[in-house]
Amino acid sequence: MPEMQDDYTPRQRAVLDKALGLLVEGGERALTTAGLARAANCSKESLYKWFGDRDGLLAAMIAHQASKVRARIDGGEKLDHGRFRTHLVDFANDLLQVLGGDVSLALNRLAIGQASREGSRLGALLIERGRHGIDKRAGALLEAGRQRGLIAYGDRDAAYHTFYGLIVRDLHVRMLLGEAGVRQPENYAALAEEAVEQFFVLFGVRKEETTGRDRV
Repeated sequence: MPEMQDDYTPRQRAVLDKALGLLVEGGERALTTAGLARAANCSKESLYKWFGDRDGLLAAMIAHQASKVRARIDGGEKLDHGRFRTHLVDFANDLLQVLGGDVSLALNRLAIGQASREGSRLGALLIERGRHGIDKRAGALLEAGRQRGLIAYGDRDAAYHTFYGLIVRDLHVRMLLGEAGVRQPENYAALAEEAVEQFFVLFGVRKEETTGRDRV
């Protein structure tokens, strides 16, 4: 399997979006190299060159989907409380939008259905190429906030998992089970704001606590 990249070309991203659409519409059986080549108007040779074998294609699809969850860190600019809070809210909102979308739900349901099948790698790919990538970017954002004295924690992973739990709660499980009324994208922004407020209650640093502290 080729090494995954985060910066696909626009053409490659379009192909991956088409592949994800085929998966949602027709399930795993609809996702064939020949079918994707026809749907995306490209050659099978190009698909093999870009993504490798079937596992490579699935890994690329998952990484592409996960990349839609932003965890921005301002390069060279001052990361103040307002900017940091905005980045956290954007992350939380993106996470809810992606997890609650047709594509991610289809991928997760498929992985759950294959969990007991010998040789199935979809669940592992979702963790390796999806969740781990999101976790890594979000962890870097939290660390930037800690270095600026905006939040404080002893264990970054524990702080991040707490933040993740505040955002997702039990919503993803209820979405996967198809509970009526749970998938309401118009409410995600408010849920993201609430999660960030709760996170700052737990990990935020008051201004008087930062007095005299060296900033990175």
